[in-house]
Amino acid sequence: MDCRRCGTPLERPGDYCLVCDTANCDAVVVIFERDRAELTMLDGEEVVGRTTVTTLPEDDPEAEVVELRNFAGQVADDIRRKRPETVFAAGNRDVLREARAQLHHEFYRIAGDDPVERVLERRGDRSLEVVDTPPKEKLGGSHSTLIGGRDGRRAIGVVADHPHVKKIVPGPIDAGGTGSRTGLRAKVTRADDNGNVRLLLRDGSSVQENRIVTTAMDRETGEFVRDDLNDALVDAELQE
Repeated sequence: MDCRRCGTPLERPGDYCLVCDTANCDAVVVIFERDRAELTMLDGEEVVGRTTVTTLPEDDPEAEVVELRNFAGQVADDIRRKRPETVFAAGNRDVLREARAQLHHEFYRIAGDDPVERVLERRGDRSLEVVDTPPKEKLGGSHSTLIGGRDGRRAIGVVADHPHVKKIVPGPIDAGGTGSRTGLRAKVTRADDNGNVRLLLRDGSSVQENRIVTTAMDRETGEFVRDDLNDALVDAELQE
């Protein structure tokens, strides 16, 4: 593939051209499997290139940790070469999570049998607004008490740190439930028609439902935010 502006041959499809300082794609769609990742580069609604990154999974658990990190690193390096505005990803959650941790791009999970086609169908939709408000300033409402002590505050912090969360409104605490599980568990519920979600905190028999106002404009885009938040809570070991 050659640069669309100056015609310089590019080493890989969709690479950013360092000769004329031009991006040759604005989005990358990655479909992860445990032993391979298929990258599709998009410019608007046009597919401008595809590439594949492969690995050989290790049987030894300790060696697998290093191999997984290196595999995800190769994918992240290939994405950084493109300098895309947005990355869409689907497939194996372990590799996806590790690759995302190594990137600083706007990153969305995408569902469906054909993720590339799904992204192409959505390219005309407006992007989600990014909120620059500091996480601690996103907490509001008439209820200030959170269940779960330090872990409850940590769960709220994980959610507040998300760039598409505008506000968190803690709800009243229901202590009349039943439950024998110890330790706080957190889960984000399905998005409503406006794209907003709720964070459920459970600590023993106590339950608290907290309203999360997002920048999503409908249920579908709210589901992107929900998936992101639940994965972040898993990474923080606040959700199974």
